[in-house]
Amino acid sequence: MKIALVSEHASPLAVAGGVDTGGQNIYVAHVARQLHRAGHQVDVFTRRDRALLPPVSHMDGVRVIHVPAGPPMQLPKERLLAHMPQFARFLVDFCRSEPQRYDVIHANFFMSGLAALAVKDALRVPLVMTFHALGRVRRLHQGANDGFPDERFAIEEELVRRADCLIAECPADEADLLEHYRADPSRIAVIACGFDPGEFSPVDRLQARRRVGWPADAFCVLQLGRLVERKGIDNVVRGVAELHARHGVKATLYVVGGDADTPNEIATPEIARLRGIARQCGIEPHVTFVGRRERAQLRDFYSAADVFVTTPWYEPFGITPVEAMACATPVIGADVGGIRHTVRHGETGWLVPPRDPHALAERLLAVHADPELARTMGEAGRARVEAHFTWRQIGLELEDVYAQLAGATLGTREGTGEAAQGRVRRAIG
Repeated sequence: MKIALVSEHASPLAVAGGVDTGGQNIYVAHVARQLHRAGHQVDVFTRRDRALLPPVSHMDGVRVIHVPAGPPMQLPKERLLAHMPQFARFLVDFCRSEPQRYDVIHANFFMSGLAALAVKDALRVPLVMTFHALGRVRRLHQGANDGFPDERFAIEEELVRRADCLIAECPADEADLLEHYRADPSRIAVIACGFDPGEFSPVDRLQARRRVGWPADAFCVLQLGRLVERKGIDNVVRGVAELHARHGVKATLYVVGGDADTPNEIATPEIARLRGIARQCGIEPHVTFVGRRERAQLRDFYSAADVFVTTPWYEPFGITPVEAMACATPVIGADVGGIRHTVRHGETGWLVPPRDPHALAERLLAVHADPELARTMGEAGRARVEAHFTWRQIGLELEDVYAQLAGATLGTREGTGEAAQGRVRRAIG
């Protein structure tokens, strides 16, 4: 098949960890690679956000087309909607000019979906839609701090109504589509995000700590990902502070992420806010901001930690808990969204309420008090993600959806039994 992936603000070539670079960038990059490895021709369309970018880049056999839409500079995603008509015109013209037509177009995020609808209408290409975040859910949690206009809701409603298949990343995402957008359940396929075993696997803890520069005998808590308020990192700071004050455990919190390799409060304002909270809680010396790190380095950080913590207000999926479990590190996660789906409470880690530092401190204490339990949980997490959350498996499931919409026939492959194919058929009707 010939497949178009559209990801207007999240380029598969970007370094993850910034305000607008995270799970969606990783998702698009790995899905594209897996589909290419399966023998398909894959193009990714993303907005040209730097003047020196070529019209087309290449990524492991995948073409990445840099779409001229708006000024060739980085802009917050909340400011991109006005440039989507230009993006859509380019997308239609490009698809129309290709010698071979696209069999399916898979849009990621609502603005990509808006542009992809133009291709569906003009060229009758089946549309697959992954929202990665839903506007109504975001507004419920962020209120006046939500920078997107209300127009987003109507766009998402149209996409829910007209897309040929909606990809929900977890059962909670599916429930949100049904509750807030009245989606047709027969056109929803639940397909998770994943990890690459070649990228994430356990490293000896002492070896990992030597490489990242952490002390060998400290109790180390890791928070890794985008540094934005909704990720609830302030809750992690307060939880570690309570661990110090109430239980006398001198943990060190390492925060990996941001818009610069060196922690920079100007480039990443959230760092300044979090440092202020750490200061107020009396644990500023025990909170270290590491800065952004390349993907190749993250395995060492996950493996070096005694526990990985992520307590966002809401989370459509959450790739970092899966990556941590792949490195055999126990996870304490907020009992929300996709984290509720990936982390098995009491088995691979624990689920805690968001914005509850007391509950978090109690679970951190449990990890500290029982290293053998922590090790067992880490191994259980590794087994779980290797069985259910590899990018290869996700690629196969998406491939089945695309093939059915495009009317293609795929040969029998390892890992795609009749039951799995039947689930996808029922999901997309």
